[in-house]
Amino acid sequence: MREIDIMDRIRSLGTGDLRLFRNNVGLAYTRDGAPVRFGLANGSPDLIGWKRVTVTPDMVGQTVAVAVGIEVKTATGRIREEQARFLAHMQEFGALAGVARSIEEARTICGL
Repeated sequence: MREIDIMDRIRSLGTGDLRLFRNNVGLAYTRDGAPVRFGLANGSPDLIGWKRVTVTPDMVGQTVAVAVGIEVKTATGRIREEQARFLAHMQEFGALAGVARSIEEARTICGL
């Protein structure tokens, strides 16, 4: 299965309390040759979003959004060092982040 096919299946999880968006990262050039970078940042995951979470009793009634980052790979795809670093930083700050090679792995990352 192609990476885009896996990504489309994972994006279908983005309903209810979970929202996922495609994060295209790259470089393009204008007609006059000026470079234009797009996307969140180098190494940022293919899918970004948030999950609605109701917090613990010390913040009764408040609902917060927890960041979600999913790097999508095929069964044989390799994660680049900057991608691994970005996901690790997300996790350090409390985000739900990881590499998914299937919709099942994405569900695990998102706590579904």
